[in-house]
Amino acid sequence: MRRVVITGLGPVTPIGVGAQAFHQAQLAGKSGIRRITRYDPDAYQLNVKIAGEVDVDIDDYLDRKEARRLDRFVQLALIAAELALRDAGLEAGELEPETTGVLIGSGIGGIKTWEDQFKIYFQRGPHRLSPFFIPMVISNMASGHVAMKYGFQGPSSTVVTACATGTDSVGSAARMIQHGEADVMITGGTEAAVTPMAIGGFAVMRALSTRNDEPEKASRPFDKDRDGFVLAEGAGVLVLEEYEHAKRRGATIYAEVAGFGRSEDAHHITEPHPEGKGALLAMKAAMRDGGVTPEQIGYINAHGTSTPLNDRAETLAIKKLFGEHAYKLLVSSTKSMTGHLLGAAGAIEAIATAQALASGVIPPTINLVESEPELDLDYVPGEPREAAVEYALSNSFAFGGQNAVLLLKRV
Repeated sequence: MRRVVITGLGPVTPIGVGAQAFHQAQLAGKSGIRRITRYDPDAYQLNVKIAGEVDVDIDDYLDRKEARRLDRFVQLALIAAELALRDAGLEAGELEPETTGVLIGSGIGGIKTWEDQFKIYFQRGPHRLSPFFIPMVISNMASGHVAMKYGFQGPSSTVVTACATGTDSVGSAARMIQHGEADVMITGGTEAAVTPMAIGGFAVMRALSTRNDEPEKASRPFDKDRDGFVLAEGAGVLVLEEYEHAKRRGATIYAEVAGFGRSEDAHHITEPHPEGKGALLAMKAAMRDGGVTPEQIGYINAHGTSTPLNDRAETLAIKKLFGEHAYKLLVSSTKSMTGHLLGAAGAIEAIATAQALASGVIPPTINLVESEPELDLDYVPGEPREAAVEYALSNSFAFGGQNAVLLLKRV
């Protein structure tokens, strides 16, 4: 198998846009959660009025006419891809088009366009729908538009595995390089679901935090007072390269994608397996793929959603897999700062994990004041922690029981 390394990072998140801003915000324990501004939350009879929104000027990156023909999830993916390529020190003309591919996933796709066009359909009839309606909503358009913008003609695909999408995308892209389908992959996840219907759908499931009066404290993974996750938007794109390809051009390497594992809970459409079986299997598969033992893992970027069931099941899975070593691990959830970016979450967290390995500083879990007795791991509460870690896992678990885990190695 060919080695795969991460050479470019393009985070577009509620706490920072660009690799440096995102990393500094993590180490500062910054919260990106606030009262919703993308629509008036008081206009809807919902008890959720907070989310993680991205502050980025689309006009700084995209032509205004072009941007109007794209759903926000594609806009954010294009921005993230540009930032990742720039961070990798790459110009499109430097890459061989036929050996450069794109794999950017989205859990939901163009839901804002769906909502807008739904209103037009019922108010004015189907003949008044936008001719760009279908191309704006389908999830593969993030990969498609990035490939078209830069002329990349290698493998192009899309992963849709709900909240495991970003991790699934990065792992699948890495395997394309390992197997010789491409030398470079532009990969990650994107989501723009801070909309009335998306918020409403999760709210009626009672999945979201209702801590509207203290939005910056609403996302609190592993804390006994957690009351649900906080929905967020954003995109994370990484440049993956075959190791020798990166070495020849003198690229800066953040980390190596050393392993990838997937599993299925086969238990429930929304609840994780109560014993964490699927999470355990995916972590074990990633370590088996990388040929490492549990004792070699030093850090886990947890799925850590801030929901009662997920945090408990993930902690249990870690304890079962790692035994006594679980208490020597550093485990943190960057969702405490960014909120939950759904299909983009895993990609953003892969970026955070790569930065932790490269910098030797582990991002904290903010808002963790007091845990339940069974949540007794070292969740790096409050402040970042210096630690020279060689191997780290990045966990993502999804509705439908789909799980994906990346094993990253310091280079």
